[in-house]
Amino acid sequence: MTPTSHNGLKRLAKAGVVVLILLLLTWAVKEGWFEHLTDSNWVARFVKSHGLYGWGLLLVAGGLFTAVGGPRQVIAFVFGFAIGGWQGALYSTLAALVGCVMSFYVARLTFRTSLQKRFGRKLLKFEALVIRNTWLKVLMIRLLPVGSNLLTNLFAGATHVPARGFLLGSAIGYLPQMLIFAYAGAGLGLSDHVQLIISIALFLISSIIGAYLYRSRLQRQVDELISEDEETAQ
Repeated sequence: MTPTSHNGLKRLAKAGVVVLILLLLTWAVKEGWFEHLTDSNWVARFVKSHGLYGWGLLLVAGGLFTAVGGPRQVIAFVFGFAIGGWQGALYSTLAALVGCVMSFYVARLTFRTSLQKRFGRKLLKFEALVIRNTWLKVLMIRLLPVGSNLLTNLFAGATHVPARGFLLGSAIGYLPQMLIFAYAGAGLGLSDHVQLIISIALFLISSIIGAYLYRSRLQRQVDELISEDEETAQ
């Protein structure tokens, strides 16, 4: 394969990614999926009546919801209400990871140059922070209840941060908060105080882990990154 044909295929693949994401977003908005995903009763009825097909649609819709900046905690609460605590946590984590993959690769394959021009200095700091021991650094960032999930995904995609470490750290880092909100949703849906207590206990454990990581030697770097992240999101 000649360099010219290789570049042509690469550009075609990038265009295909953009078109696919736009088509999926258009479908989700037209069908009102983003509104439905915040309705616990609707999700519970949809899961009950559509089986595996419904699960697949909810996974795609949940991924798109988080990919465009929708709060993953809402997804966790709704799925916890609909299908139970640990099941809702795992499924919402998977949906959030799908959204993470979408925004990461959209940035890497399509908008990388634009993001580098717009956020050059911030991207360099982000890359310097997480380029080594990526999964552990990303895990720490995900555990801290600050910053923008969407900007973190886009920043990682626009730099040379390895995808495997970034996605692994994200998946593990998402899970504690998803468990908290899923069990809260399950407790509310079933009027089950035990599940609400589990949610509170998980929140305390997650806070302790986050505080320990926050006080590590990476505290100053994360503080600087998060403060700039929040300024950018405003």
